[in-house]
Amino acid sequence: MNIFLLLALAMGLIVFLLRRHCPIGPSMLLGGLLIWLVKSSSPLVLLQAAVNTLSLSRTYDIILALYFVMCLEIELRTSGTMEGMVHALQRLFSSPKVTLVVMPAFLGLLPSLGGARFSAPIVDEASKGERMTDHRKAAINFWFRHIFEFSNPIIPGMIIACSIVGVPYKDFISHICWLTPVALAAGWLVLIRDLDMSRSKALILAAPQNKNKELADLLLSLSPVVVTFILVVFFGLNASLGMGLVALALFFVLNFSGRRCQAKNMVIDALDWKMFCNVLCILYFIQLLTDTHVLSQVVAAFKDSTLPIPVLVAVISFIIGVLTGMSQGHVAIVMPVVAALSTGDLNLVGVAMAFGVAGQMLTPTHMCLIVTLDYFKADFFATLKSVFVIEVIVLTVFTVVSYLTW
Repeated sequence: MNIFLLLALAMGLIVFLLRRHCPIGPSMLLGGLLIWLVKSSSPLVLLQAAVNTLSLSRTYDIILALYFVMCLEIELRTSGTMEGMVHALQRLFSSPKVTLVVMPAFLGLLPSLGGARFSAPIVDEASKGERMTDHRKAAINFWFRHIFEFSNPIIPGMIIACSIVGVPYKDFISHICWLTPVALAAGWLVLIRDLDMSRSKALILAAPQNKNKELADLLLSLSPVVVTFILVVFFGLNASLGMGLVALALFFVLNFSGRRCQAKNMVIDALDWKMFCNVLCILYFIQLLTDTHVLSQVVAAFKDSTLPIPVLVAVISFIIGVLTGMSQGHVAIVMPVVAALSTGDLNLVGVAMAFGVAGQMLTPTHMCLIVTLDYFKADFFATLKSVFVIEVIVLTVFTVVSYLTW
């Protein structure tokens, strides 16, 4: 069977199941099993994919990072610290709309899956009392967390891309970082601009002593992100270990400062088995794509195409981004193709990154989307509709500017 027809059938099955409100993890797993059945149907391939999934350190890093981030969220929420942080931010900014944007974006500077789970309750808290749908909240959390994909120097995909293609790191960021304000503006236009959010007079006129407490809550809430950033970037710890240490330290700090949180409740409530199952199913799906050689066949098919090189790179990047749902995935697969086509070409690398990120933002394989939808209990298609509109704006601007400056 033609590889693209097979992928279309698999994605069609996944969409059908999601429309029937089947959980995302099992839906992705069934799509992967369809690909396996057509491409191989050998039980050994299924077993090998399972072994590879469970033997990758990435799998456990993601699961543990998620667990410890949920511990952090429970600590901050049950101690009242998170509520105080939101109030402090509402004092600090002229509009509560800014709070909705700033917190996911700030937490997005730390390239870890857990950040989406950490910022979700903050978005939820900041939007309390406002008429806002769950899928709007989910889209806000998901989109603004990723606006720094084009300018954050510690995004793994950026580092891998530069090393594979052979372009200077500083040059690459300088070449494509302008997409961050474009993504911010497009997201604001679609998701934030029409919101009617008035500031609370009671909050503005609160007693001075509350201001001091809320400022302390703000510092305590932001400290896990800052400390984890330092541990991961400057001390080389992986995300799960860094977050685990921070969660443990925060527990003692909160209780020492009179913000009580129960260790037993935190440890138990953070065990979200449904979400862990979804994550494992998606990682298994991605591994099936690799072990059945689907990804390599897609790349090979496009390399034999007569399409113009920029169009070729854009299409490959978008498709691989959809299939893998992660920057490391589409970068590791596409950038060697870009290097083979034109080593050191900043324009082509920019095309690959922009369209690859677009693909990973519009797919149920993206872990941050899974985490966000799970928290808000939001509809997959309603959430992705807004993200799709924003991506059309971003890619249109990028395409026009690239065409005029190539």
